[in-house]
Amino acid sequence: MNTVVAGITYRALLGRRRIVLLLLLPLALIGLAVLLRLTGGADQSSTAFLMQKFAIGTMLPLLGLIAGTGVIAPEIDDGTIIHLMSKPISRPVIAQTKFVVAASLLALFAAVPTYVAAWLLVRNEDGMAPGFALGALVGGIAYAAVFLLLGIITRHAVTIGIIYALVWEGLVGSLVPGARKFSIQQWAQTIAGQVSDSPYLTRDVTLGFAVPALIIVTVGAVFWAGRRLRVFSLTGDE
Repeated sequence: MNTVVAGITYRALLGRRRIVLLLLLPLALIGLAVLLRLTGGADQSSTAFLMQKFAIGTMLPLLGLIAGTGVIAPEIDDGTIIHLMSKPISRPVIAQTKFVVAASLLALFAAVPTYVAAWLLVRNEDGMAPGFALGALVGGIAYAAVFLLLGIITRHAVTIGIIYALVWEGLVGSLVPGARKFSIQQWAQTIAGQVSDSPYLTRDVTLGFAVPALIIVTVGAVFWAGRRLRVFSLTGDE
């Protein structure tokens, strides 16, 4: 990891309008949790529904898309990546640093709000709050790697990311059971289910598949991102 690259990336992301996008979804999640609490809907059933459908199913992939593509895609689009890549810094190190930045932002803006929202509803009952927080953390790390890679290999990363997150994971995953095995959010829910004993937390993928899948996808995507940067032309052509 290169601290200079990390600092530049943090300032670029947190200093632009992306910070607003990163804040809106977590605030909406916490707001919904407070509303449920005030209206008497703070039970395990409603908590599981909110966490699975909104926190893990909607907020996490969208935040992953914003952070994962945001750490490098804008630099490729406006050409500033050329200046960075002309420095004596290993290109795999650049990719790894960008990944760490994106993953840390997801830990802050996804995992922490997920814990807060679940805790507001049911405290630590049956391990739901820490379970969903851990699921959001590992899922966010995987999303950061995948969307970072997309930001490097294509200029249509946002479009492809939305198709994967909302169409494949959301629509296809809900209709075709077999497709759920290839869904990051399903892997995240499996991890959450290992911590939580709540009967309302559903798992469609086994732990024996989810853990290796998360590791392979994360490590593979970061490695591939580094390899792609190695052959990335300073003219901006891939």
